[in-house]
Amino acid sequence: MGTNGRRETARARWRRRPGRLRSAVAAAVSLALVAFGATACDDGGGKDTARPSHSPRPAWNTRPQSLASLGDSITRGFDACSVLADCPEVSWATGTQIDSLARRLLPSPETTSWNYARTGARMADLPDQMRAAVTHRPQLVTVLVGANDACRPDVAAMTAVDSFRADFEKSLAVLRRAQPTAQVYVASIPDLKRLWAEGRKNSLGKQVWRLASICPSMLRDADASDPVAEQRRAAVDERVRAYNATLKAVCARDVLCRYDDAVHGYGFTGQELSQWDWFHPSRKGQGELAGLAYRTITADRPLT
Repeated sequence: MGTNGRRETARARWRRRPGRLRSAVAAAVSLALVAFGATACDDGGGKDTARPSHSPRPAWNTRPQSLASLGDSITRGFDACSVLADCPEVSWATGTQIDSLARRLLPSPETTSWNYARTGARMADLPDQMRAAVTHRPQLVTVLVGANDACRPDVAAMTAVDSFRADFEKSLAVLRRAQPTAQVYVASIPDLKRLWAEGRKNSLGKQVWRLASICPSMLRDADASDPVAEQRRAAVDERVRAYNATLKAVCARDVLCRYDDAVHGYGFTGQELSQWDWFHPSRKGQGELAGLAYRTITADRPLT
């Protein structure tokens, strides 16, 4: 058979052969084109230029238009106006009779601020306070709580740090489910040992501490200087510092949360403590707390 005949026979066999071979060839060509296309999308450094960019961090609003305040007796203005009584009118957060945070920030503080703090509250009470607060959809939530977790009948009754952390995390989760863009200001717990050192200078204040059983873990036997009393106060002080470290760490994981260590570091004097119990902030002390909060909230960047 001649050369032309052999070529003709081969062409005939190709035409008669089932479509599997041709399909396989087509598939191979397609794979090659895909591989070429993937290579062409590379910028030369092995990075995918079509990868989506990360969403930008939400910006902190230095002028929120509404706020809800959570916490304990400090935020209720306890003992700032009369003995053993709340006085929310002079609260650092929402008070109407002092230059409170609400009056400094809000155009209409009477209608756009809410105080859900409760005297005697501990961190375990914060989730319920948060649930009540989010019904108003505040743009800012302030939190000042934790002193009562350390101010217990004795050192052994202080709230465990793990429980303290869990309830704080739960509270922020309640807020985030309801309002992902709400901002949070978290004040550190005041220095209870410093308050003891300042308040014990007043004999009337020490009588109130004893009669009203105010923060007995720290204030009991205010003038005692024996090793047992000193160890008790040191244990309370250490727990407060652990609580504050927890507040700071949990807050740092939330891009719309600012923690303020300045409250713990503030040196309250006799003029800034209640004239009835020499432990809670007076009107002047409430005003100082408002100033610290305003400074942190209106700063362009976190201060701590």
